Amino acid sequence: MSIQKLASASLKTLMTVALCLCGPLSMAAEFTTGPVFKDYGAVADVKQTHPLSGKETFKVVFDASEQGSDGKPNSKFDSLARFFNMQARAGVKPEQVHLALVVHGKASFDLLNNAAYRKKFQRDNPNAELLAELRRHNVRIIICGQAAAFHGIEAADLLPGVEVALSAMTAHALLQQQGYTLNP
Repeated sequence: MSIQKLASASLKTLMTVALCLCGPLSMAAEFTTGPVFKDYGAVADVKQTHPLSGKETFKVVFDASEQGSDGKPNSKFDSLARFFNMQARAGVKPEQVHLALVVHGKASFDLLNNAAYRKKFQRDNPNAELLAELRRHNVRIIICGQAAAFHGIEAADLLPGVEVALSAMTAHALLQQQGYTLNP
């Protein structure tokens, strides 16, 4: 056996013994909801190396183009609830968090009211409750007018409070001018 193979085998053995003696390198975190959104936005508590002061103000826009799957709320939409819950747990008041959601592509269907959604998918919109909760926290929900036109979505088909922009590109540009940063 070559010295290189022997060293590699010895290292693997040593790592296996160390893992057996020390246990797992990390423990899985528990993800829970709240305090702002009780039914959405599950997050883990994290010990921060640079904690927030609680004085921060956030203006963030989220982008969604992929439709949610199998009767569940769109995970991109849930990200806004997660953002609220994370900041609140870190000491930032909800009124210091200003969020917008720009929706385009097939995610546009996730903004349909129940009647329009039922007509297209034969069930109620699984996003309706989450989007209503987001609206109660002053989240701007904006649909790309170009995507709506492409998919045959009329303003009357949308959930209450959904704004129609000329385009997603226009909405993002205007929000950036208002001081919003884009959450990747």
